[in-house]
Amino acid sequence: MDDVLLRYDVDARRAAIGAMAGLTVADVERLIWTSGIEEASDVGALMPDAYLSAIAGAIGIPFGRAEWLRTRALAMTLDMEVLGLVAQVRARVPIALLTNNGHIMKEHFDVLVPGLRALFGPAMHVAAEFGSKKPDPAIYKGLAALYGVDPADAVMIDDKSANVEGAIAAGLRAHCFRDVDELRGFLRELGLLPI
Repeated sequence: MDDVLLRYDVDARRAAIGAMAGLTVADVERLIWTSGIEEASDVGALMPDAYLSAIAGAIGIPFGRAEWLRTRALAMTLDMEVLGLVAQVRARVPIALLTNNGHIMKEHFDVLVPGLRALFGPAMHVAAEFGSKKPDPAIYKGLAALYGVDPADAVMIDDKSANVEGAIAAGLRAHCFRDVDELRGFLRELGLLPI
């Protein structure tokens, strides 16, 4: 999702959290990301209430769903050109979304990215559901199994080369997203877009 289907400005999110608590972007990164709070949420080790409490404790101010939602939303901008490709692919084959995020993201997909819900329907998943995250090959196999798809028949697109390598290790075909034109070419080669 992040940095493929939408542009995700994590530093803008960190700056917004920092502004609330009188902290720098580096402070917020250290207290929430480097400390492991974000990672624990992503792999399902922290459920939403515990995750929000951990953030509040780390930054020293109340931090609930409203603050999380506001700071996450301001860092996200859908890429309409990529979404146009998704719509074309969806017309030919089933699609699913898998993002390295926690259960709190799953709770808020419909508020944060209703445009993605319109494309993916119920097939929107967070890594926390699987107790792991990309690039672990098991997560790709788990998602494929959930939909009854042989990994060899699945394709994964991600902006991180490590995640692409994990998908390939799981038996999927994969593409490392850099720009929409390369993605369009990759999808055309697979016959997932009209020539």
